[in-house]
Amino acid sequence: MIVWLWASIGVLALVILGLLVKIHMLQRAAEEIGEAFADRLATDTNTLIDISGRDRHMRRLADAVNVQLRRLREERHRFRQGDTELKGAVTNISHDLRTPLTAICGYLDLLEKEEKSETVERYIDIIRNRSELMILLTEELFRYSVILSGESGASAEPIVLNRVLEESIAAFYTAFKERDITPRIRMPEESVVRMLDGAALSRVFSNLLQNAVKYSDGDLEITLHETGEIIFANRAPGLDQVQVGRLFDRFFTVESARKSTGLGLAIARSLVEQMGGSISAEYADGRLHIWIFFRNQPADVEKA
Repeated sequence: MIVWLWASIGVLALVILGLLVKIHMLQRAAEEIGEAFADRLATDTNTLIDISGRDRHMRRLADAVNVQLRRLREERHRFRQGDTELKGAVTNISHDLRTPLTAICGYLDLLEKEEKSETVERYIDIIRNRSELMILLTEELFRYSVILSGESGASAEPIVLNRVLEESIAAFYTAFKERDITPRIRMPEESVVRMLDGAALSRVFSNLLQNAVKYSDGDLEITLHETGEIIFANRAPGLDQVQVGRLFDRFFTVESARKSTGLGLAIARSLVEQMGGSISAEYADGRLHIWIFFRNQPADVEKA
């Protein structure tokens, strides 16, 4: 009796051990599928998922995941191809619009030299304003499509943020004077250097300053910190939380903004992100704050 009891216990122990081994193998196979799936999503590769275990259920699961991976790759390929074609079409269309718009403005110049009634003059002014807005939109659309396509030819080099920011602010002297804006500027005495594209950075600052001229209620504070953070702040009673949340969306404009294409801040965001920085906006107590941050890449490289 005792022998049979010990035999039963031994058989039961072997069964339990076998089940534990089976469970461990299933867990290992599940982990392999999960890790491989995450790797395939993160990298652009045609390699399928393969597992070391021979359990038919887990291998069937791996095969099912591979089927979905193939479909996902096909969809991703179609999306990229369509996105590239769309960007190319936008670039070509915006480029082709320049010629007729230039011709329209030329004929408007000729019309203004002719004798005309007061009503005709008013109509011509309306046409010119709309034409100028179309030209502005076309130019911004062309630049935006070029930026998105990665054909802008940006190259990183040591850039002194203080100097570029000062030059950008000086370029808006006339615009500030017309809007009776006296910017308050805070910068550290030491140079804040980052590896960036100088032309792209100037474009970012220009677009943000244009935004300040549009929405500012007569004030503007610009702060540059040693950490690489730049803050643009101004009173903007015409905005609200919903509008500020959409400031970086393409073609979004506020009703109070005149001659706005809705692409300026979208371009700024794209350029900042391409240079490895971050940009965000916040609205509180009637004030708009836009933050830009460029981390110190050279320092990170040295630490690495």
